[in-house]
Amino acid sequence: MLDWTDRHCRFFLRLISQHAVLYTEMVTTGAILHGDAERHLAMNAAEHPVALQLGGSDPSDLAKACKLAEKYDYAEINLNCGCPSDRVQNGMFGAIMMKNAQITANCISSMVEASSVPITIKHRIGVDDYDSYDFLCQFVGTVSEAGCKTFLVHARKAWLKGLSPKQNREVPELNYERVYQLKRDFPGIEIIINGGITTLDESASHLDKIDGVMIGREAYTNPYLLSQVDNLIYGYQTPIKTREDIAEQFLQYVDNEMSKGVRLHAMTRHILGLFHGMPGARQFRRYISENAYKPTSTIDVLTTALKATSGESQK
Repeated sequence: MLDWTDRHCRFFLRLISQHAVLYTEMVTTGAILHGDAERHLAMNAAEHPVALQLGGSDPSDLAKACKLAEKYDYAEINLNCGCPSDRVQNGMFGAIMMKNAQITANCISSMVEASSVPITIKHRIGVDDYDSYDFLCQFVGTVSEAGCKTFLVHARKAWLKGLSPKQNREVPELNYERVYQLKRDFPGIEIIINGGITTLDESASHLDKIDGVMIGREAYTNPYLLSQVDNLIYGYQTPIKTREDIAEQFLQYVDNEMSKGVRLHAMTRHILGLFHGMPGARQFRRYISENAYKPTSTIDVLTTALKATSGESQK
C-alpha cells in the first residue's frame, strides 16, 4: 500500500473498525535513518493497533530502524518481501528477497534482536520461476528459524520482469490451497492469507483453515467493508456507525489538521470510497476530486460533497 495507508488514511479507517490491525505504507530503512524519522513513524494515538511495514535488506539498517520505531508503540514490525516494483527491486528488497532465504533470515534475526515487539514478514508464494511448493517451504522454514512466527502470505507469485505492480496483483494465478497447505505443514507458526479477498464472507471461509486474513485494496476502495469486522470477525457487540457518522467524525479531524497546515487533498483522497455503491457516491467522489486539490480549498469542499449523499443539491 505504498503511498496509500499514511496516517490520515489510518485515522479514517480506525473510525470504521476499532480492532482491525492497520498497516503503514512500506517505509524504507533509508527514509527512516537518513530522512525525517518523525514524519515517517509518528502517528495519532487513536490509530492503534498499527503495524509498521519496513522495506530493506541490510540487517544492521533494519535493526536501527526497529530501534527508532520502539518509542512509537507499534503492535508489530513487518518486513516486506512481497513488493515487486522496479524501484524496490533496485534497492534489493521486496519480493526479490525471496530468492535468498538466508539473507532474509539474517534480516529477521537482527530485527528480532533489536525489537521488543513481534517481527513479522509479508511475502508471496513464489517469485519468477522460483515457484515450487518446496521452494516456499524452504523459505518459510529458514525465516521461521530466525525468529519470525507470523507470515503474511500473498497467495500469488510475483513476476519481477514484464509485469507492473498492478498486474502483479491480478495476473499471477491465486493459489489459496498452497497457503492452506503451508499452515498444515507449519502448524506452530501464524499464517495470514492475502490476495483477492473482497468480502467478510470470504474472510470467514479462509479463517476455517488459517489464522488471519489481510485485505488491502478492497478495504481502501470500499472502506465501509470494515464496518462489520469488529462484530463478525472479532466478536465484539459494538454499534455499527453509519457512513454519515464516520464522515462527520473525519470532518472534525480534517478541520484540526488543516489548522496545522495540512492540505485538504492529503486527507480527502482517502475517503472517496466511503459511499461506494450508495446513492450520491459518484457525485461525492467527483466533487472532492475536482475541488479538494486546489490550494485555496477549505473544509467546505467536504461538507458540500456530503450533501450529495443526502439528496441535497450541490451549491
